[in-house]
Amino acid sequence: MTLASHDDTTPAAASAALARAAAAIARTVHGKPDVIELALVAVAAGGHVLIEDVPGVGKTTLARAVAAAMGGQMARVQFTSDLLPGDITGVTVLDRAGTFGFRQGPVFTNVLLADEINRAGPKTQSALLEAMSERRVTVDGTSHPLPAPFVVLATQNPLDFHGTFPLPDAQLDRFLVRLSMGYPDLEDERAILRSGGARERAPEPALSLSEMRGIISAVSQVTVHVDIEDYVLQIVRRTRTEPSILRGVSPRGAEALYRASRARALVAGRDFVVPEDVHTLAVPVLAHRIRARSTDGSAARAGEAILRELLATIRPPA
Repeated sequence: MTLASHDDTTPAAASAALARAAAAIARTVHGKPDVIELALVAVAAGGHVLIEDVPGVGKTTLARAVAAAMGGQMARVQFTSDLLPGDITGVTVLDRAGTFGFRQGPVFTNVLLADEINRAGPKTQSALLEAMSERRVTVDGTSHPLPAPFVVLATQNPLDFHGTFPLPDAQLDRFLVRLSMGYPDLEDERAILRSGGARERAPEPALSLSEMRGIISAVSQVTVHVDIEDYVLQIVRRTRTEPSILRGVSPRGAEALYRASRARALVAGRDFVVPEDVHTLAVPVLAHRIRARSTDGSAARAGEAILRELLATIRPPA
């Protein structure tokens, strides 16, 4: 089935398309249905994905599989300490005719795989900020719009690894979800061994750009009851008054949880949001947006623990 136009895509058609995408990704990424669901929720909501984990657990494999399933153009950038902002956004060059023209960087694509994004310095990381937020880049005073849809799938190693830089808070806030792959269980790892490893598992296309635009449009048609809205607002507002949190979730974070919950409903085959959607997404959508007052571990892990404690004290609507 192909979605004819993104303007008239129904939630039912969008759910069917997302199911095809999930099946295609699962043939490449073994034993991670929850991770696949989170990634699809983010792209369906028109957001960006940050995949954080140790090297070798399949971060880039997941990003490639999601990118392939979405259709459209894909570009990959390996972030390193010597990467410059112009290497991502593009530069103004002087051609043979003696005139200046803009040479597009790899950001001019539908899906940008930003591999090991935290290995580049803050200046280069920030080069992505305008693109992620405004879907455009400005070079030498001229703005250039990016293709639609535009999604960043970024991977990063934990900050205790040598040669990494923490992402700026403003950029972290632009990622709709932060997720972790985790190690595979015994039988899934056996399947990986027998299949020849990730390098021999080619990602499969599942959607077209038109279908992807249709899915993003259909998210706005998902019904959200006022009780569900109150549940979202309760969670967000509690992060602003919790003593162990230095900085709570902003209105942008509240909107992110709201839209992601609608997208999860589509992934689950529904045209309405249920409390489970909000509860399941609260940690991956909000944890990287709060700042704990003190922590013995990473800020992200501290945020996850605090949010889980808060969720346990907030009664979801019936």
